Amino acid sequence: MCGISGFIWDKAPLVPTEQVATKIEQSLYHRGPDSGACWVDHDSRAALIHRRLAVVDLSPSGNQPMQSACGRFVICYNGEVYNREALIKNLDTNHTPFRGHSDTEAILESCAAIGVKATTEKLIGMFAFALWDIQDRRLWLVRDRLGIKPLYWTLTPQRTLIFGSELKALRVHDQCPNSVDLAATSGFMRHNYIAGTRTIYENVQKLAPGCILSFSPDMETPKIEPFWNLKDTFTLNHSTKAIKSDDDAIAKLENLLHDAVDRRMIADVPLGAFLSGGIDSSLIAALMQTRRDEPVKTFSIGFETAQHNEAQYAAEVAKHLGTDHTELYVTGQDALDVIPKLPDMFDEPFADSSQIPTYLLSSLTRKFVTVALSGDGGDELFGGYERYFTAQRINSQLGKIPSPVRKLLARTITSFSPDCWDAISHLLPKNCRPTNTGDRAHKLAAMLRGTPDDVFRSLVSHWENPDDVVIGGKEPKGALWDETLVSKIPDFLARMQYMDSATYLTDDILTKVDRTSMFDGLEARVPFLDHRVAEFAATLPNHMKVRNGQGKWILRQILEKYVPRHLFDRPKMGFGVPLDSWLRGPLRDWAEDLLSEETFKRNGLLRREPVMKKWQQHVSADANWQYHIWDVLMLHAWANRHL
Repeated sequence: MCGISGFIWDKAPLVPTEQVATKIEQSLYHRGPDSGACWVDHDSRAALIHRRLAVVDLSPSGNQPMQSACGRFVICYNGEVYNREALIKNLDTNHTPFRGHSDTEAILESCAAIGVKATTEKLIGMFAFALWDIQDRRLWLVRDRLGIKPLYWTLTPQRTLIFGSELKALRVHDQCPNSVDLAATSGFMRHNYIAGTRTIYENVQKLAPGCILSFSPDMETPKIEPFWNLKDTFTLNHSTKAIKSDDDAIAKLENLLHDAVDRRMIADVPLGAFLSGGIDSSLIAALMQTRRDEPVKTFSIGFETAQHNEAQYAAEVAKHLGTDHTELYVTGQDALDVIPKLPDMFDEPFADSSQIPTYLLSSLTRKFVTVALSGDGGDELFGGYERYFTAQRINSQLGKIPSPVRKLLARTITSFSPDCWDAISHLLPKNCRPTNTGDRAHKLAAMLRGTPDDVFRSLVSHWENPDDVVIGGKEPKGALWDETLVSKIPDFLARMQYMDSATYLTDDILTKVDRTSMFDGLEARVPFLDHRVAEFAATLPNHMKVRNGQGKWILRQILEKYVPRHLFDRPKMGFGVPLDSWLRGPLRDWAEDLLSEETFKRNGLLRREPVMKKWQQHVSADANWQYHIWDVLMLHAWANRHL
């Protein structure tokens, strides 16, 4: 795992190129503390930059940027590809002998021999890489199928193309745009992350997962084309149902997961696993332990508050599996100490509060190992989220009400403002008064008026109408508004899984895991997101994912072969912190500083009145607006640091 960056130019930057490249390299030091280098070629006007976290082939022969044996191509690469031997086998037997055994060299020489797209389609793993053709002055940027590894880019007015693993690397360059994208800001207020290809900066983009960008200075704009498409995977596979029986599906998936885990245990450094005690992480740890004679190292953290603490469950699973388990109970102060680091950790507004425990877990794990396997992706691929069941229940109930009646009810509800509904609710005794009454009433009205997809979108939204709070905001309509989905993926559960995988998984979960782990130089690997597992999951009929009111049915059947059911069969817990009480207690002074009139005026991003209304309701415990407030606080904390 590493950090990459670079730029190609027509007009040289104001600061000497080597100096810019060195500053960029240092900005990514945390992603690759083992070594770093810059490759600058003034003749072809290109600079490639790399920071290395050495995991496979620790010798200098694995260092980057790396030039091909023929001398024509240079690569800088972030990630791990687990089918190196297959790539090499396909090369000409007359190929120059390899200098080392890194996957970097295999990707580079395969690209030189058969081309970028043909090589990329063969890769199994997580990757983001840049390849420069010195002879033709052509750049390729490639991002893995599910967006596990990040890649940002911009083409400046001066015709300089800049790219990097993190936005901080792009910002070092004097030509990088720095105007705030207010549309992206509105999207952030809905989701708590910036979805799709936008970033917080206008004209700075994320390369979409499963895509290849190619550019040469004689092109007006870069060409972007997919080599793999998540929507097609759900569309095609969900319509073919190749699985005939439960036993057949269980056997095939178990074999796939064994292979995915085996490949991700390839490392020349110490390796372990995150273990929460839930289904996904327990299954990954169990499969790892079957492949090792010595105990696998597993890691978990615990919290003082029972509703946020899974450590005891992880310890029980670890004891049963016989892993070498390490746990750390963290105090509220440990968690609060992370908050000042968040603007630099994420580079743009990011408000999933589980970023805090995820960083603490990564920091603990890095003290013992360099690589950790994670269970991320199981919920999206195998139907594990409670919101899937909630959305189906709501739509089932709404379907019993005739459409004209639903619309009349919606009009009646919205004829009263949220404030009015809140006032009505205060007529009730406090112990029977619903919280957030006005917001819930208007959400219900939106559901009554809408389609099943509207119901799902409402369930995953924070600020329901973000343009009302973002000054000049015009929310972009991304995957959650895709009107083609109903015809392409007619099954509602599959459609929700696709929407989560295309947005929440890539732009929240994987962003969070990448930044928190790499901030301390830890490589996190995700076996469930082997694209072969994702493609297989899309072929499964719903009853193999959801059965008897429980999600992840097929994963439960596999896990029960290794872990007794009573150790994992319990209600799902989120990996969170007691944010609601912190905002009323130890975080209140910090929050009120970020919510001051001066801060709103200085940053000029949000209207203060709707925010402060929610804040007053929250601190008085009349409502719980923890997630809405956290969105605002993370936006202002980022703006204070970076604007």
